[in-house]
Amino acid sequence: EKALLILAATSREREWAQHGASIFADLTPREMRAVRDYLHSRSELGLVSARDKSLKKNSILLMELHVPRKHEALRALDRGQAKPPRQACVVIQFANQAHPNVTEYIVGPLPFPDSHQLKTFKGDRPISFESRPISSVEYEHVDAILNKIAKKVNKILHESTGFTFSNCTDRCLTFSDIAPRGLEPGERRTWIMLQKFVEGYFIHPVGFEVLINHKDLDPEKWTVEKVWYNGQYFDSVEELVEKYEMGTISKLKLPEHDEQDLYSTYIPRGHSNTHTNIHGPKLVEPQGPRYQVDGNFVEYAGWSFAYRVRSSAGLQIYDLRFNGERVAYEVSLQEAIAFYSGDTPAAMQTKYIDAGWAMGTSDYELAPGIDCPEIATFVDMYHFYDTDKPVRYKNALCIFEMTTASPLRRHFNSNFKGGYNFYGGLENHVLVIRTTSTVYNYDYIWDFLFYQNGVMESRVSATGYIHATFFTENGLNYGTRVYNYVLGNLHTHLVHYKVDLDVAGRDNSFESLELKYVNFTNPWSPKHTIKQSILHRTQYETERSAAFRFGKKFPRYLHFYNQNQKNKWGHQKGYRIQFNSHANSVLPRGWREENGIPWSRYPLAITRHKDSEATSSSIYTQNDPWEPVVSFEDYIRNNENIVNQDLVAWVTVGFLHIPHSEDIPNTATPGNAVGFFLRPFNFFNEDPSLASRSTVIVRPDKEGKPKVQRWTPEVVGHCVSDKPFFYNGTYVGV
Repeated sequence: EKALLILAATSREREWAQHGASIFADLTPREMRAVRDYLHSRSELGLVSARDKSLKKNSILLMELHVPRKHEALRALDRGQAKPPRQACVVIQFANQAHPNVTEYIVGPLPFPDSHQLKTFKGDRPISFESRPISSVEYEHVDAILNKIAKKVNKILHESTGFTFSNCTDRCLTFSDIAPRGLEPGERRTWIMLQKFVEGYFIHPVGFEVLINHKDLDPEKWTVEKVWYNGQYFDSVEELVEKYEMGTISKLKLPEHDEQDLYSTYIPRGHSNTHTNIHGPKLVEPQGPRYQVDGNFVEYAGWSFAYRVRSSAGLQIYDLRFNGERVAYEVSLQEAIAFYSGDTPAAMQTKYIDAGWAMGTSDYELAPGIDCPEIATFVDMYHFYDTDKPVRYKNALCIFEMTTASPLRRHFNSNFKGGYNFYGGLENHVLVIRTTSTVYNYDYIWDFLFYQNGVMESRVSATGYIHATFFTENGLNYGTRVYNYVLGNLHTHLVHYKVDLDVAGRDNSFESLELKYVNFTNPWSPKHTIKQSILHRTQYETERSAAFRFGKKFPRYLHFYNQNQKNKWGHQKGYRIQFNSHANSVLPRGWREENGIPWSRYPLAITRHKDSEATSSSIYTQNDPWEPVVSFEDYIRNNENIVNQDLVAWVTVGFLHIPHSEDIPNTATPGNAVGFFLRPFNFFNEDPSLASRSTVIVRPDKEGKPKVQRWTPEVVGHCVSDKPFFYNGTYVGV
């Protein structure tokens, strides 16, 4: 009877999880169009097309799902009640007025919106107009001013590089822009560097950089504030031209461009011992997939979760459960940064803060067999960013089950006489949900992995082109020479995650476990002393005490547990966070741009859940990191009690990248993947992967012949193996 009750409860929980998953589903194209049409119909907003060539306009910059308050969502997820109405969060730039501003609105209810209300930030901080992300229309005007500059310097560029900007056929230059755009709030002036427009132009800087002030909404009023050419600074384009013509400066002459040089391309070269005409191993699903996807709701083994790809920040998981019991309410990507060092003005200014480039929207198409296995389920994504209509990103996300080609667990039980008592093993299968962000030169691969033993892994792998600048002698202090005139600049990647754990309920506490040495007299030999480790627990009671700084000793076991829920053996049910990271802080605390990324001070910080503390960053931090509209430091400043509360763990992972010649053409993923694990710690009574029927046990029968016990029929077929399973188990002298 008890078993039946548990079964009924589990199936009801499953129904509610599936029913509630759509709360977190991204806006559909239909919803996006409805929101756009509603806002455009409100004449007081005065909206025009985002594609309108004027910068003095009111237009929609971004539209994404507005996630409801947690307690409202939980009514549907935990009690099967009605779901809260769906709403959109919309960013509008009002530039067609005396005092331009950026305003966020919550629009609803979807799919037939009829109202919009102001969305405010903590402390009612206003969004500075200059902090808005840069739009494609603004880029068109940047391109136009570069064309004007080029008319004056194309002769210099041609003599120095063999290439020109505009007015060219095959030997053209392109540009990359650097952020933040200035040195203090309210500025919008950007260093721009020129590069050869060839395949992989990111690693073809040519030694010409220019600082453009583009704060004015009339592009005719934009100005050039500085020019850097071959290691020398000039106050204007005219000054450079004049001194170049007079021959009073050091002129640059790049080696003749060689079309045959494959340097920045993917074209294979070099010797390989691998047969190139045959494929490597592939994943197969002998009888089709074992996971289920219904909209944004995914089920696999004991796991279920809802997912979304937030346009600004990227991949997010909600309502993560194992066997119907919630482990986390939200595990979500918040921000990714890359802070650089260098000798050229562009290099020393580069501090990329990627939500400011709407990194969720750069989830471009995934290639089957490379980005995801061919057997994966591919899903299209839709974003509404700097556009007038929803944009479809084909096959932008994939879900697949894979084998890690190693056991989840195994044991060979020897009889120590050349034979065995038994062998037992279980193949390690894991579900992966993956998307990517190509933020200009760099490609991030975002993975969440779900293991059958209740472990979840979050992983980011970095690849793509390095950010490179023109080589100078002093540059070797800041990186590595990767080409005869190119420096790969050192930088640190940091990624921030929000992990809202709800371990066996919302009320959780947090402790760390460490070891301390103890001495005592040996009870069975009193003249000796025993020295061994003893468990030492530290309970954290307030937010500030649980904000761990980089550079300080960091505990190894980080334990989140429910005081009121115990497992069969009397231990409090818990989960722990285990780090896989080589991160460190990127700037001294409180130094200018560091104020925009206070989360980067802490590998781990624990706060009490608040709906007003939904994200640790915003799309505005990149262009105003000095006075950010969202500051994570506010979340721990009030130092609230964190015992038996709804806790959120904020996790920072990352790595230092000193580029090297093997980063050409692209950084490779091995060794460049970081993240963290969520691992059960007395949450279950035993390993929950025991539910898997893929286990194989081998025992010798009375004649010593191997007797194989399995619960899933063996697969034999040309795709997997043409040999049936065999196991001998003996080891004998020869």
